[in-house]
Amino acid sequence: MDLGAESGRCIVGVLSNGAVALRDGHRFPNEPVALPDGLHWDALRLFHDLTAGLRRAARDGPLAGMGVATWGVDFALLDRDGALLGNPYHYRDRRTEGILDDALRLITRDELFRRTGGQPMRINTLFQLFAMARARAAALEAAATLLMMPDLFNYWLAGEVGCEFTEATTSQCYDLRTGAWAVDLVERLGIPPRIFPRVFAPATVLGPLRRGIAEGAGCGDLRVIAAACHDTASAVAAVPAEDPAFAYISSGTWSLVGTEVGRPVVTPEALAHGFTNEGGALGRVCFLKNVTGLWLLQACRSWWAAEGEDVSYDALVGEAEAASSVGAFVNPDDERFLGPGDMPARLRRACRETGQPVPQTRGELVRCIIESLALRYRWVLDRLDRILGRPTPVVHIVGGGARNALLCRLTADVTGRTVEAGPVEATAMGNVLTQACALGRLDPRDVRAVARRSAWPVVYEPRDHARWADASERFGRLVAQQEGQP
Repeated sequence: MDLGAESGRCIVGVLSNGAVALRDGHRFPNEPVALPDGLHWDALRLFHDLTAGLRRAARDGPLAGMGVATWGVDFALLDRDGALLGNPYHYRDRRTEGILDDALRLITRDELFRRTGGQPMRINTLFQLFAMARARAAALEAAATLLMMPDLFNYWLAGEVGCEFTEATTSQCYDLRTGAWAVDLVERLGIPPRIFPRVFAPATVLGPLRRGIAEGAGCGDLRVIAAACHDTASAVAAVPAEDPAFAYISSGTWSLVGTEVGRPVVTPEALAHGFTNEGGALGRVCFLKNVTGLWLLQACRSWWAAEGEDVSYDALVGEAEAASSVGAFVNPDDERFLGPGDMPARLRRACRETGQPVPQTRGELVRCIIESLALRYRWVLDRLDRILGRPTPVVHIVGGGARNALLCRLTADVTGRTVEAGPVEATAMGNVLTQACALGRLDPRDVRAVARRSAWPVVYEPRDHARWADASERFGRLVAQQEGQP
């Protein structure tokens, strides 16, 4: 069960002869709901779709296990009876605007990074909770338990209360040094520590599916497994790399650009360049930078659809391939692009304000987005190599962006690195592999080898890398101007 920020997928994985084959089950939209009090996720509808997907999957034969993976940072609050205290807020909700500066007056950025390994961002769980605490939100005052999004669904599925490790590490409430919730940090922000439940490791079998759900789905003796509940951790587990010094881009609404390391990297340089440390599925640490990814394209497409121009992603990428580059770039991580709304106008305004040509057609605008993403990837990968003191000559693009040939080709050209694209359903693949470990069907040491046998990546070799030098230099100056980073 892979819940992304735009859609959900229920996918069946079959492990046989040392490889995994994936089969589509049920797909459904995941659309936020704007209410008078803010932007929310429709958790009840999502759970309905998860159980519908389970029923469809069970029709084709017995299932051994199921696991849910979602995005990070967002959470639900339960009362003392285990009832949901309102639909969870969306991380793009405006209640956290300006909250980061206020929090950093109470806890320094350096201390937060050293303790939690996470880059302070306003969307993180810690700052969402701080906003609620400062507003004396009734839901927080009544809350007995906090559950991250996949943990909420696991609770409804199996009745077990707790937070899975990889998801907990996205919250900035978890101390990576001690392996426990950072109680003193949350208390300093007025957040009640009572709400944080136990943390369990990836590949934990939570128990059987609740009887009523199992009977309704007709799926028999099915185990609910907390695999790697954070979608990035699952996706990284499925990277079909041969060289341990690989880099990855988990490409979806967000682009997670990084590598695996043995322990958290909390150096001043890592903090300065916006890198973060998140728990991995296989005892490793995902050292990465969060980059605004295909959200820019998704938001443009939604805006055009609302205006009566409902165009598929494939058609938009086709228009971008046919369009000439206007030589204009934006920083995808510009704060103005975070929220929903008229994204085409924001992108054009950003180009105009920085003295660049303004993309006019849809194709020119989409090409501007994709070229900007490739340039941002180069910026991040160059600094990743510098921080770790080693090169990453091969970049694995996994997730939905792996099917975007223009993005993959430009990433190879701009970064000067070989790009291997695939698997597209990396989160589902990693989830299935981790479940197999939990059930004793697979040795964790063999996961990467099985992932290689299960994926058929498309290889893009860099071409004309030198011609992107000027664009990269101009992009670097843009980032330095906006973020103050060399």
